[in-house]
Amino acid sequence: MRVVVVGHGPTGHRLVEALRSRDGGGACRITVIGEETRPAYDRVALTSYLTEDADLAYPPHDGEVEMVTGDPVAGIDRAARTVRTASGREVGYDALVLATGSAPFVPPVPGRDLPGVFVYRTIEDLDALRDHCRNLTMSRQSVEGIVVGGGLLGLEAARALQNLDVETHVVEVAPWLMPRQLDEGGGAMLRRHIEALGMNVHAGTPMAGLEPGADGAVARVALADGSAVEAGVVVFSAGVRPRDELARACGLEVGERGGIVVDASCRTSDPAVWAVGECALVGGQVYGLVAPCFSMAEVVADRLLALAGGGDSAARFEGADLSTKLKLMGVDVASFGDPFAGPEQGALDVTYTDPVAGVYKRLVVSDDARTLLGGVLVGDASSYPTLRAFIGAELPGSPEQALFGGTEAAGGDLPGATVICSCNNVSAEHIRCAIRDEGLTELAAVKGCTRAGSTCGSCTPLVKKLLDAELTAAGVEVSKALCEHFEHSRAELFDVVRVTGITTFTQLIDAHGRGRGCDICKPVVASILASLGNGHILEGEQAALQDTNDHFLANMQKNGTYSVVPRIPGGEITPEKLIVIGEVARDHGLYTKITGGQRIDLFGARVEELPEIWRRLVEAGFESGHAYGKSLRTVKSCVGSTWCRYGVQDSVAMAIRLELRYRGLRAPHKLKSAVSGCARECAEAQSKDFGIIATEQGWNLYLAGNGGMRPRHADLFASDLSDAELVRYIDRFLMFYIRTADRLQRTASWLEALDGGLDYLREVIVEDRLGLCAELDAAMERHVASYSDEWRATLDDPDKLRRFVSFVNAPDVPDPSIAFEPERDQIKPVLVAGPRLEVAAR
Repeated sequence: MRVVVVGHGPTGHRLVEALRSRDGGGACRITVIGEETRPAYDRVALTSYLTEDADLAYPPHDGEVEMVTGDPVAGIDRAARTVRTASGREVGYDALVLATGSAPFVPPVPGRDLPGVFVYRTIEDLDALRDHCRNLTMSRQSVEGIVVGGGLLGLEAARALQNLDVETHVVEVAPWLMPRQLDEGGGAMLRRHIEALGMNVHAGTPMAGLEPGADGAVARVALADGSAVEAGVVVFSAGVRPRDELARACGLEVGERGGIVVDASCRTSDPAVWAVGECALVGGQVYGLVAPCFSMAEVVADRLLALAGGGDSAARFEGADLSTKLKLMGVDVASFGDPFAGPEQGALDVTYTDPVAGVYKRLVVSDDARTLLGGVLVGDASSYPTLRAFIGAELPGSPEQALFGGTEAAGGDLPGATVICSCNNVSAEHIRCAIRDEGLTELAAVKGCTRAGSTCGSCTPLVKKLLDAELTAAGVEVSKALCEHFEHSRAELFDVVRVTGITTFTQLIDAHGRGRGCDICKPVVASILASLGNGHILEGEQAALQDTNDHFLANMQKNGTYSVVPRIPGGEITPEKLIVIGEVARDHGLYTKITGGQRIDLFGARVEELPEIWRRLVEAGFESGHAYGKSLRTVKSCVGSTWCRYGVQDSVAMAIRLELRYRGLRAPHKLKSAVSGCARECAEAQSKDFGIIATEQGWNLYLAGNGGMRPRHADLFASDLSDAELVRYIDRFLMFYIRTADRLQRTASWLEALDGGLDYLREVIVEDRLGLCAELDAAMERHVASYSDEWRATLDDPDKLRRFVSFVNAPDVPDPSIAFEPERDQIKPVLVAGPRLEVAAR
């Protein structure tokens, strides 16, 4: 079946992905025609493109999908079942899906076409806005700008303008900000936060018109109350309107106020044409949030595949949960259920306001105060996932308990129809069935099977509670045991060692475990002992606990040789040191490669060669780069303000400072970092466990990102930090992670599993909610004070050096009966003379 998708925004992309993932037999031949010159990208994150130069592109479609970009559809011939593009291309279809989205609404006020007036919708819009603001800031001492619209996208635009060094005003015709999501109290509290950031808010004030300056560009905005605001740039973000012009032109039914009329299957008045996303009018409503748009895409995918197979599908779009949680300029804002229900609907409300802390919470409940109908949270949205899940359900306690987290223990009691993941429309019953039917026992498996928690992640804690409740109900003990030898989790063992002062594995297993240990618990305990500063990892009993790489302070390669990676803090190196690395590689016949972390890796070293290689490197001023350990690997850096014309801070100096501070720090898993000198983000800091991006005022700190099989962007933790604040928060983050993470758990999965997520982490290491900050600070200072280079310490100890032999019966010189011959790019041992191998190679 020939399927043509008109529009390649997020909804169009989701539709094609759904078709491809379910169409195992190739029933559909898909053509996607997009208006923009680039394929689909994440419009929700537009501001991060402007402020952080983020890459918003979605992964390309797998399989055979014909992509047409930059050539919009100009007309539809329903009788011939063809579409015609602006360039004259004709494409036939059996099923046509309109995913044309929406267009910004610009009020018909005088001056809206003046130069310096922008909308906030596409990457091209943002590029033009950025260039205009840069030109203004280069030619003026101060620049003022206005954002027309105080809704979600308008506040995002205001944040972007402020980051472009523009003094920002927000004009909203409604009496308070975000009037579609927040009640008056929530809007007022949000305004306090926004104004505290230096923005000017004009609420309840319509705009009268835009006036030009002497150069013909916009210079001021006149308001309906008679006042005026100087403005060198104006951004309209006053809402959107459905893109239904193609449907109107070909005679499809459209709504009185816009939108392509569709039924619950998202089918238009023509049975061969469908509409999804922001252009569709379903049940008299146009949906602008990503979750309902994605749900429509899933419905149409099911319907089309059924038709292609000669059958039918019962998939229907039954409306959507319009709850939303977001962070605006560092302020948590959430709205769920029906936050506007009042006494006329038989509703009561429970409200809490703390103007000092900037917190506003309101729950709307039934007249018997037992059923949750909706609510608003501003300043503290930590209870949002659980509260949203109880919409329409009976609360397990009183409303005031629910307001302050009293439902957090819930999980097994949620009604089956409760929507847990609104992004992907996944109910509690769907998750429970998947756990039971598929035998799922891990959170990652549940997310992969159901997609719950795989988009914004806010529901992940609740998904974990459902999993634990189901396993417990099935008689499956939800064990925290590290292995068969310890009933404790890694975090519990860490506290046991820290509190009791135990210094050996034998002491720990005798007192708190059983048996002799295994290859799971021994490296974990070795890491814990090293994290707590228990001396050199090859000292005494600790040496026997290490895995292969730590055992030889080098990385074993697949041919049995080792790689050596000296530390090069911040990627900064002198010509003299480069020469030494080259000479060592030449003399030992090593393969050299520059790594992605700005180091030079030397491959192909035999065990007995390692000490001599280290000796030459140490004498030249190098030390171990810990590429072999579950520890800090690198702090990558761009050249920063020293060399780059865009740099605003000295990223190299900061990267060196951080790497030297955290070198040798043992952790549950490897740690990577990066420091970018400006928002262009050349060091790729947002894919690191802790990443730093320079701003004009200081540093933005991003936490818990990683690459690999399951890449995750780091989350913005704090903005415009001083050097001291930045280091302090990273210290605490690392020490809290080391204390509480599971075995081999990266910071990304650790944060996802942390109840309360980033907000809770901020409470712990900024607000000191647990009273741990002094302990965490002291622990890091002990690490810094006790650091010593593991290579140098090994070279200075004859006992440690004895382990660095290939064969124990030839400890002093390489066995003459063994030669290492290169084979292509590998090295393998070859027996050349004499039966000398009485003892096997290590």
